[in-house]
Amino acid sequence: MKLRPFAFLTLLGVIVLTGYSCSKNDQFLIPMEQYIEENNIVLTKQTNRGIGVVIDVEGSSAKPSQNSSVTVNYTGYLTNGDQFDSGNDVTFSLTQVIAGWTEGIPEFGRGGKGTLYIPYELAYGTAGRGSIPPSADLIFEIELLDF
Repeated sequence: MKLRPFAFLTLLGVIVLTGYSCSKNDQFLIPMEQYIEENNIVLTKQTNRGIGVVIDVEGSSAKPSQNSSVTVNYTGYLTNGDQFDSGNDVTFSLTQVIAGWTEGIPEFGRGGKGTLYIPYELAYGTAGRGSIPPSADLIFEIELLDF
């Protein structure tokens, strides 16, 4: 009989620790507006739908359309600094990616480099995807190689 309270507390501890480990990545996410403010980021532009754009290298005056196929180098981060994806020399159609890329990448010219700050509504929404938690705003460092 004396083991039952101990067993209950042990089980409770396992449940609490398991719940903590499952949510530790997203518990430190902060809203994009707060991230931009706390990191003193000066946006080059903000689109009508709320994507923040910082252009470090303009690139050519020619820019892709939202229907273009593009080749990019990129790295994706959560607002807690965790990297969740990257790719080099990756080619895809802007009609087959998250809305934040469809709208944001055409802000860069060929050879352009910069960062997109994408609200979760234009990324993976409230569902999340893979290592991206629900309602996560995303940050992408982009280099537009070609289109």
